[in-house]
Amino acid sequence: MILQRLFALVLLAVCAALAVMAWPYQAAFSYEPVGPRAYPLLMLGLMGLGLLYLAIRPTPIVRKDDEPELDRATLIKIAVCVGLLIVFAATFESLGFVLSAILVGVPMARLYGGRWLHSAIVVVAMSLFLYWLFDRVMDVPLPLGLLDVLEN
Repeated sequence: MILQRLFALVLLAVCAALAVMAWPYQAAFSYEPVGPRAYPLLMLGLMGLGLLYLAIRPTPIVRKDDEPELDRATLIKIAVCVGLLIVFAATFESLGFVLSAILVGVPMARLYGGRWLHSAIVVVAMSLFLYWLFDRVMDVPLPLGLLDVLEN
């Protein structure tokens, strides 16, 4: 338990140091309204909150299977995950965010035990919501790809 808390505190210090390093960063040009430092600071803040919880939680997290065995099924699942992420990166520009997220999201959900219908509904809804969130709310342009005919 003491090692878990110590590890969380060390990582919390690393997050704080990285946040101090990222705070003054200013890019010469920026096409995003929030600027290039917002994402790292947001991620470091979320990591810091999680690490702070791990450092002060009342009881240690104990599991029977702390380190699951790397058997053949797990290695295949990891390889398929990496392959799907490569497909996403390869199709991101040509198909656009929404279609490539759907193309990769449904098999990814199925890989982790989702049913076909539920996977398809959730992935399509999340893809559309995330596109709307980035494009309209945060003003970060994402490619539409084949769906650019729908844009006004």
